[in-house]
Amino acid sequence: KAAVFKMAAMAAGDEHAASEILRGLARHLNCLNEDNKATRKRALEQIRRETVDKGLSSSVLQEVFSVVLKPLLRCLSDPMERCRETAVLVITEFIRCAPKPEESLPYLMPCLAQRLGEKEILEPTEELRLLTMEMLTLIVDVCGKHLAPYLNEMINILQRTIVDPFPDVKRESCKCTVNFAKSVPEHFHMQSDSLVKPLMQTIAHQHSRVRMSVIDATGAVIQYGSGKNVDDVLSHLAQRLFDDSAQVRKAVAAVVGSWLLHMRDRYSYFHKLIPLLLSSIDDEIPEIRLLAADLWRQVGAQWEKENEDDIKDKLDFLLTPPPFYPPGVERPGLGCRELVVRNLGRLVPAITHDITDWLVPTRIRTSQLLYVLLLHAEDHSTQHLQPLLATLYQACTDSEKDVVSNCLAAAKLLGTFVPPAVFLKLLLDHVTAPYSSSHPWAPLMVLAAVLGGCSKPLLKPHLEQIANTLAQPDVCQEYQQVMYLEQLLACVDVLLRQCVSDCGPVSLQLLQVLVTVQSLSTEPSLSEKAVESVQCLCKIQGLDSVMELYRQHMTQLLDWLSASVNTWSSYSPQRLQLHIIVMQSGPVIGEFISHLMPLLRCCLQPDKDPEMRMSIFTMLAKLLMDASNTLDSQGRFHDESEGFLCDTVLPNLVWHAGRTAAAVRTSALSCLLALLHGGAITPGQVNTCTEKLRPQVLSSLEEDSQTGRLLACRSLSTILRLIGTSLHPDELNKIYPELLKRLDDSSEQVRGVALQALGLWLSSLTKDYNPELCAPHLQLLFQQLLLHLDDPDTLVQDQVLEILKKGSSVHPELLKREVEAVRDKQRSPLYCDRLLQHISSLLTDTAAGFPE
Repeated sequence: KAAVFKMAAMAAGDEHAASEILRGLARHLNCLNEDNKATRKRALEQIRRETVDKGLSSSVLQEVFSVVLKPLLRCLSDPMERCRETAVLVITEFIRCAPKPEESLPYLMPCLAQRLGEKEILEPTEELRLLTMEMLTLIVDVCGKHLAPYLNEMINILQRTIVDPFPDVKRESCKCTVNFAKSVPEHFHMQSDSLVKPLMQTIAHQHSRVRMSVIDATGAVIQYGSGKNVDDVLSHLAQRLFDDSAQVRKAVAAVVGSWLLHMRDRYSYFHKLIPLLLSSIDDEIPEIRLLAADLWRQVGAQWEKENEDDIKDKLDFLLTPPPFYPPGVERPGLGCRELVVRNLGRLVPAITHDITDWLVPTRIRTSQLLYVLLLHAEDHSTQHLQPLLATLYQACTDSEKDVVSNCLAAAKLLGTFVPPAVFLKLLLDHVTAPYSSSHPWAPLMVLAAVLGGCSKPLLKPHLEQIANTLAQPDVCQEYQQVMYLEQLLACVDVLLRQCVSDCGPVSLQLLQVLVTVQSLSTEPSLSEKAVESVQCLCKIQGLDSVMELYRQHMTQLLDWLSASVNTWSSYSPQRLQLHIIVMQSGPVIGEFISHLMPLLRCCLQPDKDPEMRMSIFTMLAKLLMDASNTLDSQGRFHDESEGFLCDTVLPNLVWHAGRTAAAVRTSALSCLLALLHGGAITPGQVNTCTEKLRPQVLSSLEEDSQTGRLLACRSLSTILRLIGTSLHPDELNKIYPELLKRLDDSSEQVRGVALQALGLWLSSLTKDYNPELCAPHLQLLFQQLLLHLDDPDTLVQDQVLEILKKGSSVHPELLKREVEAVRDKQRSPLYCDRLLQHISSLLTDTAAGFPE
């Protein structure tokens, strides 16, 4: 009873104190209605000093608040800004200190809804709107569930203030939204949908703090809302993953993680929310990566716990990583893996769509996400292999290097987790029949990456199938783009790297591919890489050199080329392959002449493609110039050389009209010269072919091409050097007139070689050559040479003088008469005098009995 009396006495005391304060405030409250703004301002300040500033007891303050609230609320519409500000501050302090602030709500909320929730902003001052919103946030904090009856008013206010022009008001409104949603969750969901639109209008605001606040508010609105608006906000949140502000991206990760953990209907939205959180795992900021990874682990652990009965067997038996798991990569938990596996069917189409987005950051993030998803899916990606491969083909053609590298890393995971028999069935079909005509190399690029992820034991049984596919003409010979050849080479390199010594049984196919890459490549760097791969192929088989590798496979390589030789043209890659094989095999090619010559005879027939014949003759010229180290390294080419000369080279020297035909004859002449000069044919064999050889070479001296005439002159010189002394005088007499014609050639180089040939012709005259019987021939020769003894070029004069000195030993009297006949007709008698002096000394020696 004493306590009751005491409490009653205290209550009576509080009532008395409140009455006293109210009596003191009566005049100030009346002054709030005065027209003078200074009076109203002083009244408000006095009310503040007499109430909240005095530190009154809570019960007294509550009593006073209930009386002064209405006058203070009227002051919120005061024309004077300072008065409105003071009124807001006083009301805020009352709410903060009053023990039952909820009792003020019936008056306070309608007033605030009028001030802040109308279509037109009634409060023009930004700072006052901010103070008012801060007061509303305080009301939510202290009143909590008591605000449920005022749901409409709160939603109206928040709808307007979220889109307020003042950024700080937006932030405060978002903060208030979060608190209000948490305070009345059982009522908030009924009208939460109406806040989504204003939030999405503000989510891209230029201030990063505003964007963060909007994301937090969106998280609360969706989590405590009806769950019908998830689709309306996902695209906006996805855009914020590319935000320049790391804090904004962190906010997205936190919100999405919270939804995955706590949203009531989260199972329906796993396939839409998982990509958003997993995308943050690859963020450039470590803090965000760690947050996203931690949230994802929590989501997986929670899902495991909630579905323990469904995955009991997997929990017991599938805890160890699969064999050949990527080294240095932490395996995600079972719950995380199961979440991805069960939603992968819905995620792959979205990945396929976004991987071609016009924005580069979107494509990069999507390619990163694809890698993360495949890391979680493991062998379950097998059932989605077809669309995944199509997506990878598309991504590999991207102009952004990061997109390509991320997708190749994802493809490598397919090789790790999907059985080779499965991925090869699809991939090899796509390699032989490319997905895209504009990017035929895409399947090869993906194949190389997938093979790079596959382990050696699993890959070994399929090596022959892969190598045979790569060596198919439709695969390795169809395209000449550098990118295509690079990827073809990459496939070979990955097999060499992955399988090492196991590549021995498919060495021929791999060599065929490498030869093709070298033959079709227009990039020296690519050809060098292919040569390095050939050397690697040698090394893994324990061979000493590339030539040993060619010796091992030369018969098969030549048979490979011979199979199609009848169809070769200038566009055929086989002629280029032949060039690579014979040039790189060095002396080894000499061991297989019997296989090579039928191939050469076939493709060098006069009815074959002219450009092809030109290239092959040019190649043979290089080989024949060093025949002892190439075609004739074993001395076997001698058996074929006569037939090669008569049946292959000479038919190509027959004259036909046209520039192309002339070019073919020039290349055949180069091959002829190399054959004669390189020692691959004996003088006896040349002598045997003279009747066929001489007419063709002599007719070639009339070629329109300077190079052709030069090669013909050199060939004739070589013939004279080899068998000149064996030729019949009649045959010799058919040669010199054609050489004399070349002394008037437009090319100084041709003239010089023709003079050398004439010197060799004179040296070829033996005792069988009767000077008296052949005097007309010698006379013509001397007369023509004496014309050129008066040449403007002193070098030519010197060369002609030496040739005439040789001729003087054949028929000195005839030459003397011819010299004396022209001496006075030349511009300078000097050379004639020197020649006459030489002839005189020669005749004197002969008369004295000295040998010539």
